[in-house]
Amino acid sequence: MSPSNNPQSANIEWNDANREALFHQWLEQQAALFGLKPQSVRPASADASFRRYFRVDSETAKDNQASFIIMDAPPDKENCEPFVRIAKLMAASGLLVPKILQWDVPNGFILLDDLGQNTMMDLIDKAKPQANIGLYLRAVDALLLLQQSQQEHTLPFYDETLLQRELHLFPDWYVAEHHQLQLSDAQKQALEKIFGLIVVRNLASPKVWVHRDFMPRNLVVPQNTNELRVGVLDFQDAVYGPITYDIASLMRDAFLTWEEDFVLEITIRYWERARKLGLMDFDGWSQDFGAFWRAVEWMGLQRHLKVAGIFARLTLRDGKDKYLADTPRFIQYIRHTASRYAELTPLLRLIDTLEGTHPEMSLAYPRPSAPFRSIRR
Repeated sequence: MSPSNNPQSANIEWNDANREALFHQWLEQQAALFGLKPQSVRPASADASFRRYFRVDSETAKDNQASFIIMDAPPDKENCEPFVRIAKLMAASGLLVPKILQWDVPNGFILLDDLGQNTMMDLIDKAKPQANIGLYLRAVDALLLLQQSQQEHTLPFYDETLLQRELHLFPDWYVAEHHQLQLSDAQKQALEKIFGLIVVRNLASPKVWVHRDFMPRNLVVPQNTNELRVGVLDFQDAVYGPITYDIASLMRDAFLTWEEDFVLEITIRYWERARKLGLMDFDGWSQDFGAFWRAVEWMGLQRHLKVAGIFARLTLRDGKDKYLADTPRFIQYIRHTASRYAELTPLLRLIDTLEGTHPEMSLAYPRPSAPFRSIRR
């Protein structure tokens, strides 16, 4: 691909001249309707899909809207309907999400309002965990709003089929494609048994709306406004599923690792508020944080196995090399959890075989809830 010769998008690359022409025709129409400056359009961000996002300035900054966001989602590769539909659902539930201002359905261009240029990840001080408590509590505010919107028939179910399909990304892409390892029949059987345990335990959790990628890179912190809510992005894959998923996603981040004491501190603060809202009324969770935490660990394990597979696929199939560089973080998460539970011993052994690491000394017994007795209610 080479940069466009069009001065309106000098910093944007296109590999389809027809799509580029359609974009500029559409952009001129929006400029007339919303007072945009077409010459200011520039890349804003991209994600693991085929979607791209551009930022474009406003001529008038009406209603403090100094810029807008454009989604470029080729319709042969991306379906915008879930994004548009779920944005409306989440806005109705009190969440701060981008407003859909215009949607070119046939061509996959969407004009959105701009929630801000700083994500939570941009503002985090990685060297000082305690300095970030305020940011994480704002994220918890958004998460609890999301989880109170329990309209189970408005989103797809996070069911056994989907959980299993995600889990199998790990052997299919991380093991077989990335490591070029063919599992033995015994290893396959052991992994299938573990996958079955993971699915059963996670499906037992109470069900709420699940974002499925609730992490600092997808949370926007509005600047220079009176808005206290964090903006929520990348929600088009939301489902109705285990309440443990998004807090595991937030605290066991794909691109950022915290020590366990900070992870526990924020998770406990979330748990305290969630139980007051009646979201922890299950299997003793409202009285025993340890019981809830173990469920979070098993849910996190499912996510980490899935993402290790996805990151390998993004690199090997889609040519997005940067993702595989973050895979060691997920492997460490997997080892950390697998070392705590005897049922996960075969998984730990497989990881050690793949990575050339040594078994952790804590292996052999399930993790007790004793460390959390002091916070029983």
